[in-house]
Amino acid sequence: MDVIRIIFAIILPPVGVFLQVGLGLHFWLNILLTILGYIPGIIHAVWIIARR
Repeated sequence: MDVIRIIFAIILPPVGVFLQVGLGLHFWLNILLTILGYIPGIIHAVWIIARR
């Protein structure tokens, strides 16, 4: 299941984070990072998925 989340994290980072943690702080932080720059959003999403 983590492979699917990581694929979502690369294509659309907030979706990968949402699948991992739901609508929490990390989800909204990831949306902000993705808006500010796509790469920081991907890094944050993969970090959240790999950490949990």
